[in-house]
Amino acid sequence: MNITPTIWIITIAVTIAFFAYEFFAHVRKPHEPTVGESARWSAFYIGLALLFGVGIGIVSGWRYGGEYFAGYLTEKALSIDNLFVFLIVMAAFSVPKAYQQKVLMFGIIIALIMRGGFIAVGAALIENFSWVFYLFGALLFVLAYMQVRGHEGNPADNLFVRLARRVLPVSEEYDRDKLTTKINGKRFVTPMLLTIIAIGFIDLVFAIDSIPAIYGLTSEAYIVFTANAFALMGLRQLFFLIGGLLERLVYLSQGLAVILGFIGLKLVFHALHVNEVPFINGGEPVLWVPEIPIWFSLVFIAATVAVATVASLAKTRGDAAKADRGQVEGQPITKAKDSH
Repeated sequence: MNITPTIWIITIAVTIAFFAYEFFAHVRKPHEPTVGESARWSAFYIGLALLFGVGIGIVSGWRYGGEYFAGYLTEKALSIDNLFVFLIVMAAFSVPKAYQQKVLMFGIIIALIMRGGFIAVGAALIENFSWVFYLFGALLFVLAYMQVRGHEGNPADNLFVRLARRVLPVSEEYDRDKLTTKINGKRFVTPMLLTIIAIGFIDLVFAIDSIPAIYGLTSEAYIVFTANAFALMGLRQLFFLIGGLLERLVYLSQGLAVILGFIGLKLVFHALHVNEVPFINGGEPVLWVPEIPIWFSLVFIAATVAVATVASLAKTRGDAAKADRGQVEGQPITKAKDSH
């Protein structure tokens, strides 16, 4: 792809404009979004992302269009997993529902900034060192294993939060959606700021998942950035739209593990194709290893997300039905009184 600095500047400016509009139009005034509002904006952002992908396909060719869609779908799935951890953090800090939008907005902006930094570093490494593909592939295998193990520990009690509690005076009460408050003339940070710090740390961890995964699907930094930006756009509305559904996606981690493992394998295959490591095949490319085409990656990722979602909903529905039957069976049988 031939992406000029002007296109980069316009893309980043438009992305910032969208998030600025989100903040001033929806987040600045604390409120809990309705289902209708969340559904409309979620549909708008998903439609916009799909339209952008079609535009890439028409302008730059469907190879790049396919890479964008595969990347967008992967990042969206990872972002939904991100939302699940956000939900745990906000529950741990008892964030009032009216203020959750602000926490999510800060979390999404921090995520985009961190991913932007990782994208720049990743692009520079890939351009100069072909062995990085081996490193990214190995990292994705480790991350896939960690997904299978699930989320362990309390994400609201990470290193950054403990450090903040140690060095900053912390209020135990919220002062609306303020980050700091005054008590008896002394300035304190509120639980709102601690929540944002916790989510910022989570964003850092998820960026380590996200960027190697999408670089396994495309080497184009522009596609990596735009797929991430569109995956994060509308995430705030999606949280309120599917908040209750998140806990029912019991196989999401397993689905993501399969996707990350698949992309890790794809990265290793590609690394072998462009091999320059001296102790592997004498520093020569290993051409007999298959290159996985992008259309197959797109179909595989879409199918995995679909299977994980359907299996999750089927299991939770079955568990609920079993629980209902158990309650009915556990009730004592009462005889009707004889009216005669």
